[in-house]
Amino acid sequence: MNITVYLGANEGNDPSLRKAVRELGTWIGESGNRLVYGGSKSGLMGEIAESVLQAGGEVTGVEPQFFIDMEYQYDAITELIVTKDMTERKTKMIELGDVFIAFPGGTGTLEEIAEVMSKVSLKHLEAPCILYNLNGYYDSLKALLSHMTEMGLSSPERQEGIYFASDPAFLAIGYFFGGIAGALVFTCAASAGIGGAISLIYPWMLHQGR
Repeated sequence: MNITVYLGANEGNDPSLRKAVRELGTWIGESGNRLVYGGSKSGLMGEIAESVLQAGGEVTGVEPQFFIDMEYQYDAITELIVTKDMTERKTKMIELGDVFIAFPGGTGTLEEIAEVMSKVSLKHLEAPCILYNLNGYYDSLKALLSHMTEMGLSSPERQEGIYFASDPAFLAIGYFFGGIAGALVFTCAASAGIGGAISLIYPWMLHQGR
């Protein structure tokens, strides 16, 4: 399984970000899955790539040429795909992914996960879109999506497949079975973390042909 993770090239000022990102990277590496990410050696991007590699996993980085020119790429990763620009980079990362996760990040992270959310909403992409809501980082976005529905500009059906992981210990995923409203909810105990939750979700994706 390819897990596309969107996150910042900065570390931020909350130590829990680094801890959480390395936990996910370690799980990806140990479980035999592959990380797909933006290819940078800096900040949280570098942390997750390093943790996957240290756990014996494989990493695909997707980096636009102008970042290569500035030597931002992580040379130690398994595979580096160079794109002509940011648009091509986003397209390739979506093409490669089976699951999409947005960690707390800046405007670039927001732009990338917004495109995934749009494709999921239009049913052009059948894969979990997970916002890692560490310490309430994405509370405002979650409220905005709810407000869209209240205003009649979106609907629960249009937002199927968009999920929020509220903390590193628990991940609840509502999954619509064959289009029938009635979610199958997977709750991951603290010992399993976000990685364990994804491992529960993915067999259901395969069962449904997703």
